[in-house]
Amino acid sequence: MSEKGLTNISVKKINRSKVYQYIYRKKTTSKRQIVQDLQMGLSTVSQNLNLLEQDGLIEKNGYFESTGGRKANAIQIVSDFRISIGIGILKNMFHITAVDLYGNALYTNTIPFPYSNTPDYYKQVTDKIKEFIATNQYDEEKILGVSIATQGITSPDHSTVLYGNIMNNTGMILEDFSRYLPYPCYLEHDSKSAAFLELWKHPELDSAVVFLLNRNLGGAIITNHQIHQGSSMHSGTIEHICINPDGPLCYCGNRGCLETYCSANALEQAAGMNIKDFFSLLREKKSPQLTQIWKDYLHHLAFAMKNLNLIIDAPIIISGYLAPYFLEDDIAYLTKHINVSSPFALTKEHIFVGTNGQYTPAIGAALFYVNQFIHSI
Repeated sequence: MSEKGLTNISVKKINRSKVYQYIYRKKTTSKRQIVQDLQMGLSTVSQNLNLLEQDGLIEKNGYFESTGGRKANAIQIVSDFRISIGIGILKNMFHITAVDLYGNALYTNTIPFPYSNTPDYYKQVTDKIKEFIATNQYDEEKILGVSIATQGITSPDHSTVLYGNIMNNTGMILEDFSRYLPYPCYLEHDSKSAAFLELWKHPELDSAVVFLLNRNLGGAIITNHQIHQGSSMHSGTIEHICINPDGPLCYCGNRGCLETYCSANALEQAAGMNIKDFFSLLREKKSPQLTQIWKDYLHHLAFAMKNLNLIIDAPIIISGYLAPYFLEDDIAYLTKHINVSSPFALTKEHIFVGTNGQYTPAIGAALFYVNQFIHSI
């Protein structure tokens, strides 16, 4: 093929990508708006819209109000054109979710199943994944991939768990799962997956510190709109910041780690009841003991947030299992105690609260393949 022919193909591909990406960002738009904003010719836009519609990537869905002439078609992407599967592996269960191209969770499920580093475990988990896909009647070609978030720091190539003391899954490899699945597979630390979801939901944030308030505490650092991994992949492991050298024993072998004060497990242990019951009784405001336990929890969280904010001058994101339980009064209380001894004030507008609860890592993991797909069009 001639150089000119190759150039024409490249230009057509670029234009197609521009039009699709524009529709994706706008969510709903019109042909006229695309022409104006992308400064493309009407015939070029029309041709690309026809091709994208023929490929099933976009659709017309209703009309805009008339401004004097014919009503313009409302154009959108087909959000479920492709589906990504996310898995959140925990010690005694795993979460599974399917997300569309906007990262919306279409289905979620929690399956009680204790982790064990055995072929039978991986076979049963992957069988459940295939069953989940079949139950929801997803055609195989619709599935972008299966992304797995695990409690463990992964290798730079995301093929192996390098540190997995919580689940005793050090050495777990991606192939343990992928050998049973007919889809691309990916492995990520659950905290990094959660941070990716929060960044997806807050694209305006250039930097942030993420507190993943799950059964076990986790964290992540966002800088320059990217998840900071670090030279050894353990950036953001705020759970092992020592706040009391004589404190409770942490699973890492040290004492007084933030994990032992601010994980959901630590809160349950202090309260002597499960999280759902704790918050139900706490909000009734009839138990001074439970109120004090919650205040102690928030004090420790505020202490960590204050110190991390001195190092990373950025907003804070509260994410994960406990996040949906936070009220505005809790954020105000946190802000007040962060600012008591900090020379630099942090306002409550700089604290964001996630909404996806326990499914946050699984959804964030699924977004890996969604992000790949959107940028490949």
